[in-house]
Amino acid sequence: MEAIIVGAGIGGLTLALTLHEIGIASRVYESATEIRPIGAGVNILPHASRELCRLGLEDSLANLAVSTRESVFFNRFGQRIYSEPAGRYAGYDWPQFSIHRGDLQQLLLEAFRQRVGPDRLLTGCKCIGFEQSAAQVRVRFADAATGTAPMEREGDVLIACDGLHSNIRKQLHPHEGEPLYSGVNMWRGVSVWEPILSGASMVRAGWLATGKLVIYPIRNRVDDQGRQLVNWVAELATSKHAQRDWNHRGALSDFIGAYEDWHFDWLDVPAFIRAAEAILEFPMIDQDPLPWWSQGRVTLLGDAAHPMYPRGSNGAGQAILDARSLADCLAARGDVASALKAYESARLDATANVVRANRTNPPDAILREVFERTGDRPFARIDDVISQKELAALSDGYKRIAGYHRETLGGSK
Repeated sequence: MEAIIVGAGIGGLTLALTLHEIGIASRVYESATEIRPIGAGVNILPHASRELCRLGLEDSLANLAVSTRESVFFNRFGQRIYSEPAGRYAGYDWPQFSIHRGDLQQLLLEAFRQRVGPDRLLTGCKCIGFEQSAAQVRVRFADAATGTAPMEREGDVLIACDGLHSNIRKQLHPHEGEPLYSGVNMWRGVSVWEPILSGASMVRAGWLATGKLVIYPIRNRVDDQGRQLVNWVAELATSKHAQRDWNHRGALSDFIGAYEDWHFDWLDVPAFIRAAEAILEFPMIDQDPLPWWSQGRVTLLGDAAHPMYPRGSNGAGQAILDARSLADCLAARGDVASALKAYESARLDATANVVRANRTNPPDAILREVFERTGDRPFARIDDVISQKELAALSDGYKRIAGYHRETLGGSK
């Protein structure tokens, strides 16, 4: 069997490595002419970390990433609302990692080149369509830079790992329409900064109406002062939104006003934001869950299958889970079409639930609840606003939906 994988992102490379592990050959086609370490931070929660560890990547991840110790919530006045341990610190059998997306992609790419082979990845190839028969699938590519020099490749199965704007998804669902804007715009950056709180804390603070901020370190010891590379995401509710381009440059003046008075005893937020060399701007968008992903020998994976708001640290993780599920289904069933349907049965509803939860009750619902109960004012005691039991229930509810609650995933505590 030979799989054609379109897209050399986190999902596509993880799938290729997982297929290789079980003896299924693949070729990966990427539209970018060069795979460069772009983007900002990404979190790998324990359910996805488990799959990367199964691929023998734990030591490499530990060398590049930060092993997240805790998740902490604050209001916009710097008052602590709730905290809980993360990853192995919470008793899971697997760590939670925070890492630069480019570092993770390069790690996967290096493993791919060593295990699968450098000649199994072709860059500058834009997928423009496919045809299939009962016996094979034929995929059409064009030169990504010029749109010319078309070529065709044949395989046994085609997996679209080419993200939100997947041409394969468009061919399968031509009348779907444009991505849906949430009403929230995001500005992202990375700042070199002293360790914040534990130095391995994922921080969520504020709320969308007046400004929300997510902060977590993604690389340790970047200079001789012991500073870290720290990822941040500023989110604001607004009717105006940016282009749907992860590399679209943003302007500090468009959002910094919401954070100018965020001077906490543990962080000077405006100074921290201004320390970023570059700012990227992106609208928070998703798509309604699809009724189906698979048609014959063709299926979808990751953002091509289930684009979601980046509010639960689950986008990359769900793609990694897709990869393991699809590989297992292909290994267990001789017939490709039935294997893809089994994969769809295992993953479509599960990911649709995460898409919906990210819209309504992601982990930062904790921030919304406190914002609404206090009327966006400081509190004397958090227990007078909401109990720790209620806060834990909000957090645990999302973990169960997303598939990483310790009761179901496993752990020592």
